[in-house]
Amino acid sequence: METAGEGAQVQIRFVTKQQQYAVPNFPLSVPSESPVTELNALVNELLKESNDQNKTIEFDFLVNSEFLRTTLKEHIAEKEISCENVIDIEYIEKHPPPEPQDCLLHDDWVSAVAMQDKWILSGCYDNTLHIWTAKGAHHLNIPVYHTAAIKSVAWISMDNESATFVSASQDQTAVIWKWDISSNSVDIVAVCKGHERGLERVGVNASNNLMATGAWDTMLKIWSSSLHDDQENGEPPSKRSKSDPSKTRMPIRTIKAHREAVSGVVWSDKAELITGSWDHSIKIWDAELGGMKHEIPGNKSFFDIDYSPLNRTIIAGSADRHVRLFDPRSTDTVVKTQFTSHSSWVSAVSWSVTDEHLFLSGAYDNQVKLWDTRSPKAPLFDLSGHEDKVLCCNWSNPKYLISGGADNTVRIFKSKHAVH
Repeated sequence: METAGEGAQVQIRFVTKQQQYAVPNFPLSVPSESPVTELNALVNELLKESNDQNKTIEFDFLVNSEFLRTTLKEHIAEKEISCENVIDIEYIEKHPPPEPQDCLLHDDWVSAVAMQDKWILSGCYDNTLHIWTAKGAHHLNIPVYHTAAIKSVAWISMDNESATFVSASQDQTAVIWKWDISSNSVDIVAVCKGHERGLERVGVNASNNLMATGAWDTMLKIWSSSLHDDQENGEPPSKRSKSDPSKTRMPIRTIKAHREAVSGVVWSDKAELITGSWDHSIKIWDAELGGMKHEIPGNKSFFDIDYSPLNRTIIAGSADRHVRLFDPRSTDTVVKTQFTSHSSWVSAVSWSVTDEHLFLSGAYDNQVKLWDTRSPKAPLFDLSGHEDKVLCCNWSNPKYLISGGADNTVRIFKSKHAVH
C-alpha cells in the first residue's frame, strides 16, 4: 500500500452533507503535510468561487469518520488509508463554543442535577433540594426531608400546572415529590423504601410510569413512579412502614444486580434497563422479567453511564480518566471508542438528546468537557469554571449544559449549536 512520503501530494475530494456549503466535488491535489487550517482556507476559497460567499467559515474535517486533528499525512498513516485512491474528506461547520451563563450558589456539594423545560432541579450533600430557572433564579428551596446526602434526582412528569420528580438519597430512600407550579409548593407523594444501604442513582423510563434505583446494597429496584401506587404485584403490604403507611411505597421488583455498588442506572427502552457498577461491569436487564440479557465487562469501576436512543450506544465514566463507548447490540463486548482528556476519575456523563455524536463528561479534575464521538483524542471544548471536583452533569434540555460540583455550584453553559 502506498503511503504519503515527504513533500508528497495526495488526491482529495471535498464532500459535505451541509448543502449550503457544497463545493464542486472534483479531485484536488494537496500537500500531504496539510494541516486543518490549510484545508479550511481551501474550502473557503472554493466557496467564494462557487457561491460568492465572502465571510470565512470555520470547518471541521472528517477522514474515515474521524475528525482530522493532525496533518493529513499523520492521519492517513494512522488509519492505514491508501494514497493510491482519491481520499474523500467530509467537512462540517465547526461546533460553536458553548457560552457560560450562570453560576448557581448552594450551601454544600451539588451531587445531582436534572433539567426539564426551563426548570433545573439540584440536590446536595446537606440533604436539600432546590428548583431554579434556566436564567439562574432560585425558585424554590424544598423542605429538608432526607436525612443524608442526595445523590441523584430525576424529573418524572411536567405540564403547565404541576410536575413530579424523584430524589434518591444515602438515607436508603427515594422520595417522589409533586410540585404545584402556580402555588410553588411541594408535597411528598411516596417514600420508596427497601434498599438496605445508601442510594446512588435513580432513572425514570420514557413512559414515566416506572423508575429504577441502584444502591450500595448491590441491588437494582424497580418502582411505580405514578402518583397513585396501583401495583398489584409488588412486595407484600405487611412490609409497609408503620409510621405513615399511606406514603410508603414498596418496590415492584428487586434484582440482585452486581457484586458492588450500583453507580449507574439508565432505561434503554420502556422495559429494558442498563446498570453500571463499582464491580467493573455494565449489565443490561429485562425490567419485566428481572433477568439479565447481556453483560459488558470492564477493567475499572464505573461511576456513571448514559444511553443514547439516537445512536443506541452506552457511554461510561470510570475510575481511570477515560470515557468509554460500548455498543450493547454488538456480540463482542470490547470498547468501541475511548475518550481521553480528563486527568482524574470521570464521575458523570450525559448524552445530547438531539445530536447523536455529542456528549458531556465531568470529572474529579474540576473539568466538564464537551465531546464529539468522531474526535476521541480531544474534546471539542473544555467548559471550565468549577473550582473543585465535578459530581454530576446533565444535557436533557438541548440548549443548556449543566453541571454540579464540590465547589457548591451549578454551572450553566448555553449551547450555540450550529443549525444543520
